[in-house]
Amino acid sequence: MAEPPTQIPTLPAPIEHGRLTAAILDFASQIPGSQVHRGLHPEAKARELASQAARKAGITAGSLALPPGPLGWLTVLPELVAIWRIQAQMVSDIAAAYGQHASLGREQMLWCLFRHTAAQAFRDLVVRMGDRLLFRQLSATVAERVARRIGVSLSQRAVGAGISRWLPVVGAAGVGAYAWYDTRNVARTAIELFGSDSLIRTEPLATPADTTGEAEGDADTDATPLDR
Repeated sequence: MAEPPTQIPTLPAPIEHGRLTAAILDFASQIPGSQVHRGLHPEAKARELASQAARKAGITAGSLALPPGPLGWLTVLPELVAIWRIQAQMVSDIAAAYGQHASLGREQMLWCLFRHTAAQAFRDLVVRMGDRLLFRQLSATVAERVARRIGVSLSQRAVGAGISRWLPVVGAAGVGAYAWYDTRNVARTAIELFGSDSLIRTEPLATPADTTGEAEGDADTDATPLDR
């Protein structure tokens, strides 16, 4: 008697952009404190912190990715948030290691966490003026716009992470490896930001962009957008 055909399960719909946007906005509302103190070798300390956080992120993501099928799909957003928490604490500690924790705000945290995955989201938020990095202060409207752009980019990653739940062992290993790699990229951005000689500044927007949503990129004619 012939074996019945194997039915391929239907994958659930990907996480909506709105849910990711809300999660990003909620997550970025608080900056974690740090008990790290500036030492004689801040770069070595920063790299140690990066290695520790990358290992922790890999283990956390791999563990959350173990449940198979639809149950595993439900862990995608909690996995992202858990990794963000680990990475945010790492960024806070790296800033403290360089003696720059006072310069760490919501704008700098979003930049460190998501620049490497959603560079275009920051094209109107971060500019270089000579040797300075200028972070334009996030109003509620601009924050939502930036978070929405980040959410669109992250939703593609969420689809891949959800699909991996159908292969729990192999998928968990891949998810863990990606979390390790992603955390290393976040650390690299944080070290470049806080370990440089650049003056990190946050200033309010000087244009009516919050209401028009179009003109924030024109605030500084001599500024160079950092979009890549």
